[in-house]
Amino acid sequence: MQKIDHIGLNVPDVEAALAYYDEFMPLVGYMRFFPQGYVPADWDGAQIFIYAALDEGGYSRLRAGLSHIGFNVPTRDDVHRVHEWAVARGHEILNEPKPFPEYGEHFYGTYFIDQHDFMIEAACHTGHAEPSE
Repeated sequence: MQKIDHIGLNVPDVEAALAYYDEFMPLVGYMRFFPQGYVPADWDGAQIFIYAALDEGGYSRLRAGLSHIGFNVPTRDDVHRVHEWAVARGHEILNEPKPFPEYGEHFYGTYFIDQHDFMIEAACHTGHAEPSE
């Protein structure tokens, strides 16, 4: 089967980015395996590598290039955990956890802007009950 093998993200401070993503990635089923890279815990999916940006200037999801990074999580509870994590860090929340029927009958997700201005999506595709409180 062919699929995307890896994605590289350029950031202004690699060490700060790794500390940040070391907290975030386990929430979406990834673990640090390489010195500057993360793999899905089940090894089924794209790897994500963190690289030093060589040019100055900030990232914008609105210019040509990467729009956002979407992570599939198993449950709506997981979507809410990611959302709560982002809120606790003061990130801009673009969409609170909710259904997005335009993306499929069971699509449920949240979107936020991370510390590098990347738009992050955490979503599940299950029709399970609302998250537990």
